[in-house]
Amino acid sequence: MNTGPVREDFQEILRLVRPGARVLDIGCEDGDLLELLAREKDVDGRGLEISPQNVSACLARGLAVVQGDADRDLDSFPAQAFDYVILSQTLQAVLNPRHVLGELLRIGGQAIVSLPNFGHWRVRLDLLLHGRMPMTGSLPEPWWSTPNIHLCTLRDFTALCDDLGLRIDAAARLSAGRPARPIDPSRPIENWRSEAGLFLLSRRDGAAPAAAAPAKADLFG
Repeated sequence: MNTGPVREDFQEILRLVRPGARVLDIGCEDGDLLELLAREKDVDGRGLEISPQNVSACLARGLAVVQGDADRDLDSFPAQAFDYVILSQTLQAVLNPRHVLGELLRIGGQAIVSLPNFGHWRVRLDLLLHGRMPMTGSLPEPWWSTPNIHLCTLRDFTALCDDLGLRIDAAARLSAGRPARPIDPSRPIENWRSEAGLFLLSRRDGAAPAAAAPAKADLFG
């Protein structure tokens, strides 16, 4: 059990998820968030994680986690199998973010997505002054070793949500380890001052879910 400080994005996710909900955490790493949600909100939690070492760590903690790749394996989940699907600091690392984001709202009633903001003022200033890929608190790796392959700004992300027919039910900015603060992501200033963003998403009324490949067996049996 992790008894250290709770990450600010995890605190905001904990606030958003209702007690007893069915939750799928994609890219759950070693299970800290799933364990927190189970302990504090009594959720029925499942996880999908690409790293075999992290899957083993999750199983050792008694968590229901399977090894899988978000780019390939989300099609295996039946529609509306979960109340919430969580993608925390993972969207920028997948090969096809548009497909993955659409799948979240096919699988679950709501999605919680957090991601670093490439439009943050520190990123812009670093590029302006040094002309090199910036490194910040939310982007700590040099360009040649980062897992991030599809960085975007908050404005890019909200435009993609609009294109997919997704509604932003709530949004918060995350900066320098401080508590999450609610924002209106349509305001240009938030694209400047948010080091990272966290979004609660659902489908707009009447919006059709993204088409999925023919259903396979549920990964959890």
